[in-house]
Amino acid sequence: MVGDRVQVEELDWADKRGAIAQVLPRQTELDRPPIANADQILLVFALAEPTLDPFQLSRFLVKAESTGLEICLCLSKGDLVTIEDQQEWCARLKTWGYAPLVISLYENWGLNALQTQLDDRITVVSGPSGVGKSSLINRLIPSIDLRVGSVSGKLGRGRHTTRHVELFQLPTGGLLADTPGFNQPDLDSAPVKLAHFFPEARQRLAEASCQFSNCLHRDEPNCAVQGDWERYEHYLMFLEETIEYQTAIDRSGDAESTVKVKTKQDGQLQSEPKLASKKYRRPSRRTEKQDLRNLYHDLDELMTEND
Repeated sequence: MVGDRVQVEELDWADKRGAIAQVLPRQTELDRPPIANADQILLVFALAEPTLDPFQLSRFLVKAESTGLEICLCLSKGDLVTIEDQQEWCARLKTWGYAPLVISLYENWGLNALQTQLDDRITVVSGPSGVGKSSLINRLIPSIDLRVGSVSGKLGRGRHTTRHVELFQLPTGGLLADTPGFNQPDLDSAPVKLAHFFPEARQRLAEASCQFSNCLHRDEPNCAVQGDWERYEHYLMFLEETIEYQTAIDRSGDAESTVKVKTKQDGQLQSEPKLASKKYRRPSRRTEKQDLRNLYHDLDELMTEND
């Protein structure tokens, strides 16, 4: 996996190759994106272009919380909104349990504070498409030049530019893992665990206990989480989604091999059978190139024999 620490043998310095002899134990491991040994998640959202959607931000935060990594929330394109709007969002997110960093690449402010958060750590950069992740990495690491996309005028969200996970070294120390942008991360946690991914709910559970140990904080009596906090409606919507996901998994019997559950853009779940991986899997580019080389080799031998 990207981020693995390994022991390498039989070094070929001329061709810059080596054989991996051992993969060292991982401190952390993520499946989506596939990366090992990450320390924190840098979640980037734009204050404008595209417009910051509280529900989408909440969804990304819950997904980030489920990884168990530290979260650094960054609000980009601060130059496109007023100081009052910036302060309003920072105060609002403080009630959610986060202290965001507001930055502007255009006016070049807020980057020093962000750089301090990234030094000497492996950071996974995440967030929806079009919020400026690639532009931010280009500014932090001038030696690379990631392709930058634009925001779709019809959809009001960004186009995908990053297609794979890759580590980049920061000049001041630390590594950034750029990840493919997406607009609708899946919520596949167990329903009973969902509340722990909301700092507001964790605070309430630290101060009081629910009557039932398996409380879903929905309509149970003497619940410590139910109450007047902004994201409670988000919690209830996500809870229904995780319940539907768990139900689909339970019905499948063997979810790993027979069914996959996808989240559509409207938040609804859709179950569909998995295709046989070996039969329908698209061949990799490396395999295709190797097959092409073998074909050329066979043709060359055939022409030599004919000569």
